[in-house]
Amino acid sequence: MPVEKPIEKPMEKPVEPPMETSLDKPLCTPAEQPAERSRGRSAGPRREGAAATPAARSAPRDAPRDAAPRAFGASAAPHAPRAPEGPQAPAPAAPGTSRPPAAGAGQERTAAPMWVLMYHSVSYATPDPYRVTVTPDRLREQLAWLRRRGLRGVSVGELLRAREQGRSARLVGLTFDDGYRDFLDYAVPLLRGHGCTATVFVLPGRLHGSNAWDAEGPRRRLLNAEGIRAAAAAGMEIGSHGLMHLSLPGLEDAALRHEVAHSRALLREITGGGIAGFCYPYGAVDRRVAEAVRAAGYSYACAVNPRSLTGRYALPRIHVGESDTGRRLRTKQLLHRFRRRQVALEPAVTS
Repeated sequence: MPVEKPIEKPMEKPVEPPMETSLDKPLCTPAEQPAERSRGRSAGPRREGAAATPAARSAPRDAPRDAAPRAFGASAAPHAPRAPEGPQAPAPAAPGTSRPPAAGAGQERTAAPMWVLMYHSVSYATPDPYRVTVTPDRLREQLAWLRRRGLRGVSVGELLRAREQGRSARLVGLTFDDGYRDFLDYAVPLLRGHGCTATVFVLPGRLHGSNAWDAEGPRRRLLNAEGIRAAAAAGMEIGSHGLMHLSLPGLEDAALRHEVAHSRALLREITGGGIAGFCYPYGAVDRRVAEAVRAAGYSYACAVNPRSLTGRYALPRIHVGESDTGRRLRTKQLLHRFRRRQVALEPAVTS
């Protein structure tokens, strides 16, 4: 007969002890709290009508709120306000303080030295023992080089006016000493063809004369009154180089005043206009001479390398000769700021 299997009773599940729920004992210590709780639940945007978190309730009313969630792949923007593009009006100065000077004219008055080039004769004459001559072909190349670099040659008077207005960055002063006749024959057509002007410093005491002060020659004709007027009519600035091309520091006071003041008076009669510029013969200048030029009513004066006298009445210049190719001019331009002092334009005395 079949044997009956004993009936298996299910095992009873052990009863777990009840969890302590005393309010005096926290469920877990702060160190054991999950990271999600310690960070709070404000990571995602809260639905409308949901209760605010304690941190949000305790935040001040004017505290900045988190930015809205950005689209996937968008870069995070800094909280600092973005500066508006384009020119901005200067912020008003605080009470009791002065606003710093604006960039422009004030900065250019003490900026890097102005670049003023010094020429003499423009001709095919040889020999040239003093190296004061450039051929018309070389002058044409030099003016073309200035144009390629975005520069334009102007008279010293125009350069100074532009500098005071903060717009001289692309201008180069061009000067021609002694007032040779070849300035009118060769230089003026080339200058006008390249859209340039220049200052020519002439000798009203040697009209119809030549460069007798150069012992070794060669002799070159100087501009007469008619030639001076023709240069002025072509848009060139006329300046004084004294009467007779004498070294001024060695002259007595009366002779110095005659060279400086009388030459200006004669040129005003010849041109019928004002004469603003003076150029020291041989580049020789000292404080007494510079003061005599200022007292005579000139607006500026050109020297060569006046060192400590550098200023409106002793502007430094760079000699340019036949050997100055575009590469050499570029080198002179780079070295100019280190070899010449800055020019502080003190007020001019004009009459």
